[in-house]
Amino acid sequence: MIDIPSPAVAVVGRHNSGKTTLIERLIAELVGRGLDVGSIKHHSHRGFDIDIPGKDSYRHRAAGASETVIAAPGQVARIKTVEDEVECSELVRSMPNHDIIVVEGYRKSGLPTIEIMRSGNEADCRAARLFMKAAREGLPLTTDFTQLGRAVDRAGNAAGRDGAGEVPGLGEMPGASDYSAAADAAAKMPSTNTVAVVTDIPEAEEAAALYGIPAIGLEDVAALADFLSEHYVRPRVTVVIQAGGESRRMGQSKATVPFAGRPLICRLVERLSPVADELIITTNEADKLGFLHDMYPDLTIRLVGDAYAERGALPGLYTALAAAENPYVAVVACDMVFASARLVVAEALAMHESGADVVAPSNKHGFEPLHAMYRKEGCLGAVHARTERGEKRVQSFFDDPAVTVLPFNQDRVLEVEPRGGCFINANTPEELARIEQSYLGE
Repeated sequence: MIDIPSPAVAVVGRHNSGKTTLIERLIAELVGRGLDVGSIKHHSHRGFDIDIPGKDSYRHRAAGASETVIAAPGQVARIKTVEDEVECSELVRSMPNHDIIVVEGYRKSGLPTIEIMRSGNEADCRAARLFMKAAREGLPLTTDFTQLGRAVDRAGNAAGRDGAGEVPGLGEMPGASDYSAAADAAAKMPSTNTVAVVTDIPEAEEAAALYGIPAIGLEDVAALADFLSEHYVRPRVTVVIQAGGESRRMGQSKATVPFAGRPLICRLVERLSPVADELIITTNEADKLGFLHDMYPDLTIRLVGDAYAERGALPGLYTALAAAENPYVAVVACDMVFASARLVVAEALAMHESGADVVAPSNKHGFEPLHAMYRKEGCLGAVHARTERGEKRVQSFFDDPAVTVLPFNQDRVLEVEPRGGCFINANTPEELARIEQSYLGE
């Protein structure tokens, strides 16, 4: 099993903002869309109930066990005593293979943060008013709102409990009676990590608009789920293994040539399927690869015929992109004996972070297009247009000014696969025999 890092967002607010209720509804919405959701709950205070007194696991802990794993069919929990507070990033790293992790709390996690402001909570209303005033005056989200809140409080006291005070940079502000918990509210304000505000307070909506932050209705859980799905949920990846057809130099299809006692295609399927949300094999000899369905009954493998009669890397790329149902498409040649699932994951993450249309390994000789990641939406049209003009080389598509290509250089590849060798391929029986001998000798 290849561990895939999980993307994560934090949902924060003030006491009684309704975080848990919103997260409960959000998780249910995301799960209902077929997503795998992990969650983290942060307590700012020490000590909390995590098990029922009298149960076996509770008794283990009471007896002094520093770490207890509770295991039952279909469920595992782990409780561990630590000296200091665990960083949120460490917890997220320990929870791979989720489509998204929703974190409740951890305001200073450094994660993309969703701020809740609820009209039924006075602390939220105070924060919303301060948020609005700061936005109207054009103060950056890096402003020290803690000091600003204290300034507001001092100005209110100077003007009388119900009076108004002049605060430098903010103009006329409500009196201190509106900010009875000014320091607490000001310390829990939106920041540069804030990516959305969930609220039913008009002042918060106005402030969010001024800062260019999306504002989502407090009851509109579907819209919040749409926002997360578009920007933060792990992108779905289609892995396409290009098998083609008969190789003149091999004397048969490379997919079916024996390697370590089995058809070579089996090695590629087993290496890449753990990171494939969809697995496609492009081939013009589908009848010769039907055995894969019997060999791998737990995998859904689609055998797709070539879209063009002409052979070539670019027509083959068009077939892969056109057949894929997911937005990210990893294309790997079937003779890459050491194709890397970890590299596929790293390319997908780089694409998600950069917004590039292509993430392709590169070296001094150019790009490696047959172990690269492609964004279907950004590439399909350009590949089709060039294929229709009779072009065969993928490199010509990489030169398209409308396509953004992110080079994944050798150093980055070696960070993912320190032993390298991901792009070794076999074009002749002799080359394959040497690779096999090396592989079996390991």
